[in-house]
Amino acid sequence: MALNTQPNFAEPSKRYFRAFSPGDDFYEMLIDTHRDLTDEQSAMLNARLILLLANHVGDLSVLREAMQIAREGV
Repeated sequence: MALNTQPNFAEPSKRYFRAFSPGDDFYEMLIDTHRDLTDEQSAMLNARLILLLANHVGDLSVLREAMQIAREGV
């Protein structure tokens, strides 16, 4: 499986009228998850979230590709 870098957000039970709406919903959830946390707590949350999602993906080649792409922008 190759890394999907195209917008791919959706909620199966929800209809969206604009293509960007699911991405906006994700961003809002992410911001809400970090609300009222200290910088240290926010960094810990990010680390835990990355590990949870990486475990869900599971495919090391996809994870390797994602890490390489993420590092290119730093």
